[in-house]
Amino acid sequence: MQEKIASTIKSNDTEEYIDIIWTRQIGYLWAKFFEKLGVHPNTVTIISMILGAMAGICFYFPSYRYGSTTTFEWMTPCIGLTINICGVLLLAWANFYDSADGQLARMTGKKTKLGRILDGAASEVWFIFIYHAIVFRVWNQNIPFTEMNWGVIAYLYTAVDGFICHPVQGRIADYYRNIHLYFLKGKEGSEVDTYEEQKKIYDSLSWRENFVEKFFQMFYINWCKGQAKDTPQLQKLLAKVKEKYGTDIPQSFRDEYRKNSFPLLKWTNFLTFNWRAIFLYISCLSDEPMFVVTIEIFIFTAVRIYMNRKHESFCKKMLANIQ
Repeated sequence: MQEKIASTIKSNDTEEYIDIIWTRQIGYLWAKFFEKLGVHPNTVTIISMILGAMAGICFYFPSYRYGSTTTFEWMTPCIGLTINICGVLLLAWANFYDSADGQLARMTGKKTKLGRILDGAASEVWFIFIYHAIVFRVWNQNIPFTEMNWGVIAYLYTAVDGFICHPVQGRIADYYRNIHLYFLKGKEGSEVDTYEEQKKIYDSLSWRENFVEKFFQMFYINWCKGQAKDTPQLQKLLAKVKEKYGTDIPQSFRDEYRKNSFPLLKWTNFLTFNWRAIFLYISCLSDEPMFVVTIEIFIFTAVRIYMNRKHESFCKKMLANIQ
């Protein structure tokens, strides 16, 4: 089975260890199941969104420490903890489907542009529900914070994470993985999209006939625009490579890029789902819901800045060499 799973993953370079030994294994079994049923990969992605949203609702309920507050008089710590554990299981299930949809698409050849966009949007949908659940969880606990309403502070604090920190972390991690695949396998082996390309696709779609795709494409073009904005030196390098080599990039250049990029992929993987989920589980099960938000704002942002600067630095050096 290992050989079959290996044929459905993009690259060992970009796969996180947790995914290889756990998520991909179970995702592959689900992919085979859906293949037999003739289910489209996009349908699996949408189901994963629903499961992730359900998980977020479960994280709304307090557990362990605050299970018997005045807002939740009916809830014992045991009940709250049980609901939170259900949230953990549902989010893990959503992640298995998020792995299965890509493997299913590669198995069946049913790879679509909408599928790529939906796949990237799945975890964003999960965390929209999760962040709101965390905010209202804190709000209803009525925990005093000096003379201010801790719920309002929690909302603003989480908004910084959800609207600023998390999106930037996610889009740059996704971009670096796909750029690595681009130099490793070429355009067909990666999912690198530019703002200009996606804007043309967006403009060609009709709201009447392609409402769903155009709706998600509207967000995706901004995602691509943000990726380019975050990586100015990489953009200059890509432009120079295209100008000098076209699509026939020398293997020596590919090898040099991989040598520089590969050591940073561990930080790229840190910014994706698995470690974020681990901190979320610890946070909610211990009934300290703001812990995960604090980790994402400070630790994840520090990793993102470090990785971005290191990546831009070696791109600048490679650009000087190629010139």
